[in-house]
Amino acid sequence: MKIIAMIPARFEASRFPGKLMKDLAGKSVIMRTYEATKNSNLFDEVYVVTDSDVIFNEITLNGGKAIKSKTTHESGSDRIAEAVENLDVDIVVNVQGDEPFTQTEPLKKLLEVFKSDKNKKIDIASLMLKIEEYEEINNPNNVKVVTDENNFAMYFSRSPIPFPREKSTAIYFKHIGIYAFRKEALLKFTKLPMNRLEATEKLENLRFIANGLKVKMVETDQIAIGIDTPEDLVKANSIFNK
Repeated sequence: MKIIAMIPARFEASRFPGKLMKDLAGKSVIMRTYEATKNSNLFDEVYVVTDSDVIFNEITLNGGKAIKSKTTHESGSDRIAEAVENLDVDIVVNVQGDEPFTQTEPLKKLLEVFKSDKNKKIDIASLMLKIEEYEEINNPNNVKVVTDENNFAMYFSRSPIPFPREKSTAIYFKHIGIYAFRKEALLKFTKLPMNRLEATEKLENLRFIANGLKVKMVETDQIAIGIDTPEDLVKANSIFNK
């Protein structure tokens, strides 16, 4: 089984423009993410896929591998689908460019899902992290996920789900933006139109759910800090510098 990692990377970002090129303990955020993914030693190849000359040069001039993509894509998954369409691969892992704390153990658990899925019932696998603090649960930048009894995703939302109607024992999971696709599921996804749920919440994973793609969620306890805001970058720098 050939497994590759693809890191989609746009220079512009509505909430934090240019965030992937911001300094994170002496290197750019995108370079930190690339190195963390590469150092896992789980992949046959690791690529950054970008429409930005700045990011392309940042990776290639520092010894990494990058692929130039079209400028216009609806999502990161659309961007990597363009890059892998003609590649001979089985599993494609989409690592978000603003996830510099990507670690080996969660990625390994993600890939085990496919190695043990003999009947190929799983189309996509992704990670989730239990969260308990009120601010984390209610922060719309933290995407929450609810699953069925077999840990298949039922819904993703920026809202706190499930809603605790009574003083409850509700458990909340934050979705970590790392996906592993069977190649055929990734290519199928890109041919599906954006649906109203995805358009409403601005979450591409809702396109999976709405079209019957089976998303297996894997629990992890990794430190998960996406660089969505300048405050996140400050927090990430403090962790790197400890």
